[in-house]
Amino acid sequence: MSRARRGDRNAFGSLVLAYQEIAYRTAYLVLGDAAEAQDAAQEGFVKAYSALGRFRVDAPFRPWLLRIVANSARNRRRTAGRRASLQLRAEAEQRPHSVPSAESGALAAEARSQLLAAVNGLSSDDRLIIGARYFLDLSEAEIATLIGSARGTVKSRLSRARARLAQQLAESGSEGWTDA
Repeated sequence: MSRARRGDRNAFGSLVLAYQEIAYRTAYLVLGDAAEAQDAAQEGFVKAYSALGRFRVDAPFRPWLLRIVANSARNRRRTAGRRASLQLRAEAEQRPHSVPSAESGALAAEARSQLLAAVNGLSSDDRLIIGARYFLDLSEAEIATLIGSARGTVKSRLSRARARLAQQLAESGSEGWTDA
């Protein structure tokens, strides 16, 4: 990071490679469109490069970058004047101790589909906070930096978003997920 701040483009290139996937996923949570998310993530990196001089050396880089990317994505969404639906890809990380049955695989796929449909039904702010916590696996401190608020605000917003998600799931008949 210090080399990038001194103008070393290769050092910043290394940061881009290290964070491009999570930057894209963050933008995708806001936009719900792959091409737009790719553009917003790229735009975020350009803005971050321009703002390196304002980056606090004692601050963590990842939440700072993700906040810039999320803001770029929000700006793109506002400018476009549309609200795209979110198509999250939840990949089940399976470490096969045994081969799952076809029935359990089908049930798991259906449950994932119901969960993603419920997440898609949330507001963009709720999708962002749920996605940041559970799909991007960010800490409360990182989410606070991402959305520009205090940790306590993150806790309350996350709690309310989980309650709305549980309500969406209950309304769709997916009671097994109401513990969101």
